[in-house]
Amino acid sequence: MTNAISRITWPRSSFVGFDRIWNELDTALTNSVDNTNVFPRHNIVKVSDESYLIELALAGYDHSDLTVELEEGVLVITGEKEDSEVEYLHKGISTKKFRRTFRLADNVEVKDAKFTNGLLAIELVHIVPEEKKPQSIKIK
Repeated sequence: MTNAISRITWPRSSFVGFDRIWNELDTALTNSVDNTNVFPRHNIVKVSDESYLIELALAGYDHSDLTVELEEGVLVITGEKEDSEVEYLHKGISTKKFRRTFRLADNVEVKDAKFTNGLLAIELVHIVPEEKKPQSIKIK
């Protein structure tokens, strides 16, 4: 089976146990090529070395139309707006059903989510556990 990652020459035989990473890279490359994952438009902002902000443009949606969940290191944002009885002469603002995912690095946690003026902002923070922080070793 040919996929995006297998078309690239990688020293894959040198890596054991990284199947999940290869599959994620393949999905990311495939989606970037065929543009299946472009709605809703979004920004990823590096606020500092430890914090990030994901912003999604969601004009036309309401709080009740959106869900934000964290599933095994994957941030999942879904939106579904109920059909209205309005007859549009032109509908340029999309309110279609969507599911948008973002793979979070280890130790990245969701701090907050706010929806203001059609913009969903999700704050992320990278928290390094004590056991992974640099340690000073006393020399005897």
